[in-house]
Amino acid sequence: MTFIRLVSLYGLYFIACMFAVVTVLQDWSDGTQALFAFVVPGLLVWVGERRRSARKNPKPHKPKPSPERLPVGGSHPLTRGAVGKNASWMEPKYSKGWIPKNETVDIGGRNLGGMIYVGAPPLLSPGGYSKCRAYIDPSLPVTKAGTDMAGNSLPYWPGYSDIPAECRATYLDWLAGGRTDASYNPGYMFLYFYGLERRFLVDRPSDDEKREILDEVLRLQKLYESSGSARRYLGSFIEIAKLDLNDKSLQEPIFENPGWEIPLSLKMTLGASVAAGETLSSDWVLSWLMCHPERNLRTPATRCPEEFKALFKLRFDEKFPGGLKVQTPKKILKESYRAASGEFHVDLSPALDGQPIPDISNLKKPVNIAQKIADQVTDELDKFSRFIGRKPDGRGSLEAQALLPADLRQLFPSAELENLKTWARSRAEAGGLTPVTDVIARLEGGESGKIGKRQLMDAADALARVGFGMAPDPRFSLRTPKADEPVVIFDLGTSVEKLEEVSSRFHEALIELAIGTFVAHADGHFAEAERLTLRNRILNTNGLDEQEQRRLFANLDWLVAVPPNMSLLRQKLKSASLEQQASIRAAVVAIAHADTVVQSEEVAEIEKIYKALGIDPKAAYNDLHAGRVLDGPVAMRGAEPGAPGEAIPPDHSSVISRLDPERIAAIRSDTKRVSSVLGDIFSTDETNDTNGDEPPALSSALAGLSVKHAGLVVEIIERQHWSEEEFLELSGRHELMPSGTLEALNEWAFERYDEALLDEYDGYDVSPNISAALKKEIEA
Repeated sequence: MTFIRLVSLYGLYFIACMFAVVTVLQDWSDGTQALFAFVVPGLLVWVGERRRSARKNPKPHKPKPSPERLPVGGSHPLTRGAVGKNASWMEPKYSKGWIPKNETVDIGGRNLGGMIYVGAPPLLSPGGYSKCRAYIDPSLPVTKAGTDMAGNSLPYWPGYSDIPAECRATYLDWLAGGRTDASYNPGYMFLYFYGLERRFLVDRPSDDEKREILDEVLRLQKLYESSGSARRYLGSFIEIAKLDLNDKSLQEPIFENPGWEIPLSLKMTLGASVAAGETLSSDWVLSWLMCHPERNLRTPATRCPEEFKALFKLRFDEKFPGGLKVQTPKKILKESYRAASGEFHVDLSPALDGQPIPDISNLKKPVNIAQKIADQVTDELDKFSRFIGRKPDGRGSLEAQALLPADLRQLFPSAELENLKTWARSRAEAGGLTPVTDVIARLEGGESGKIGKRQLMDAADALARVGFGMAPDPRFSLRTPKADEPVVIFDLGTSVEKLEEVSSRFHEALIELAIGTFVAHADGHFAEAERLTLRNRILNTNGLDEQEQRRLFANLDWLVAVPPNMSLLRQKLKSASLEQQASIRAAVVAIAHADTVVQSEEVAEIEKIYKALGIDPKAAYNDLHAGRVLDGPVAMRGAEPGAPGEAIPPDHSSVISRLDPERIAAIRSDTKRVSSVLGDIFSTDETNDTNGDEPPALSSALAGLSVKHAGLVVEIIERQHWSEEEFLELSGRHELMPSGTLEALNEWAFERYDEALLDEYDGYDVSPNISAALKKEIEA
């Protein structure tokens, strides 16, 4: 019968293949067609018979391993009732393979301490074939020495019976060595932990033994604290173990959570409090946020944890003095602990006085409230955090203390803070002018080779926290003071947390002040009358509060001691509005007349200011002649009925004549002399060298520069940045003075490109736009 069936099947398949050859495979060669027609039917018959045989004689079924579902005994103080259980099948007792803590066993030539499973590994489920990972089977071979400490041959989920002999030897060496060497791959520690986990949750030993196991896992967690997997898996077990042992520490807030979910103990505590109608304190709300998977904590929260917690509590208590009331959710808390070994899991149904505990996991509003407060707190701690980031050992130092928010200074006291106040007060009372190096040394506790903008900002912030200011403030000044220049220390009247928060009028007044002092310095003598005029302008400026006036007075003192330069002023004047232009013009005219004598040098500098503002420089002479700005509306007396023939009031511009025509002419003729007196600092028309010739290749690209300056520019544009030392050496090589050269080059660049060639900040940054344009012109 079998032979007839096979022949019949072959015949049917042969007919089907021949039909395919005739209809579809006509393009194939005759040999290929014949091979297809005779061989393919045989293959089909063979495959069919194998399938038929498999159906008639199936292999014994080996069920896949299934994780054990086990109960957890005991109760947590918050549950006040038994933890629920859900067992899928009766768990056999494997305690006969457990070696107690005070016993030892010899395996593979090594003497091992207890707290391990030894023997033939049991199967994980009835009829299954997967073996318990933790059991050390003495019958398996091991190498003489374990050399795979890095775990290169160790799988992700190791089992003693499944790993290579070399790995088994390495594991036994780690156990025999006291289980204290963290240089071994964490996989070996996990293989040991699988046994501790199984003993605690499956064998259900006495509470004393459970505490021994818990202590051992706590030790392992600390030993492998650099491993994220160890912190997470061991942390989950530790929480379950503490719940089982009614550990009191679970009733405390948690501020570190290596896992991806809110810890069970925290869910139980918060859920029980919410169900009881209690309000949540700041510590519990912060704990909720810190353990929430959607938290967004910026650097200050992690870099300065104690300061962050303290300030969070203060800000939370301000908003919720009686605590935060949370609406009770409808969802009931249910949890399942899955063993790190993957061999079993435990179902939990916590209860409070027999009633289920609500699950707070999905509540959003309390977390959003906490997140907003946390964002506010990290903003306040930002400056302090940045300082600690630069100087990890600087906590408690004078500068660090001064950068703390005012509300935290009493909680984190520092004796040095009062010393800083005393020092700043003495400097302010002595006139304020203090070498900038002294300020940095006082705050940082030593000399600083190079002073950067960030150091100056931190110094200003530190002083402001104790009620004193420093001028100039790098946030607003035209430039930062150099290492050999002074700053002004002054009394702010009160502590200030955010110096950057000023009015727009403060910015405008500061520019007007710089321009006014620039003009006043032009004749080489800053008269007291000119200083009083500028002080009066500050007092009469609308929109300034008392603190901003104090800061402007201090900036005036600094600008008197350290005059501004024109190239930096140009950058500020470019964007001046019409209203600001009128205010600036009024300021410079008032300063020029303040000492009752208008010098030719002052007129020349005022012309430059008018030119930078985009105003015809000739208007300067008209304004100076009238003693005020003339291009605005002139105030006239209101019309009144009077007797016929009454005279028209005289023009205001002719009432006071400060300058006569001869003096105006003299001033106009003095412009070249002024440029000579001021030298390279404020010169806009640079004279050439004595030979009067520029290199022909550079004549078009560098027109307006001397040969020396042109050569310097060619070198400067080859790089994007020059340090102060490099610029000094480069200028000397071209026989030029650095300070005058900087101003001359920037004046020339403003004339041609409407921006500075060199920006002075931690050295000198070269304008990429000008550099690219010059290179293109020179190559052409």
